Amino acid sequence: MTTDSPRWFTSSYSGNGGQCIEVATNLAATHGLVPVRDTKNPTGPILSLPAHAWSDFVALAKDARV
Repeated sequence: MTTDSPRWFTSSYSGNGGQCIEVATNLAATHGLVPVRDTKNPTGPILSLPAHAWSDFVALAKDARV
C-alpha cells in the first residue's frame, strides 16, 4: 500500500458561505476511496467514500441541476 496523502480541494462553484466540503479525489485510483471533510473543520472527522459511490453522487448532483 502506498502512503499517498490526500490533496484536498473545494469546488470552484463553492461560494464563501462556509457551507462547503473538501474532497481528495487523488486517492480514488490508488486506494479506491474519496475522502470528504468539512471545510470549516479540517482537523475534524473524514468520511471516506468508495470511489464508485462518490462518482454516483456527482452524477446525481449534475442531473439535479438540469
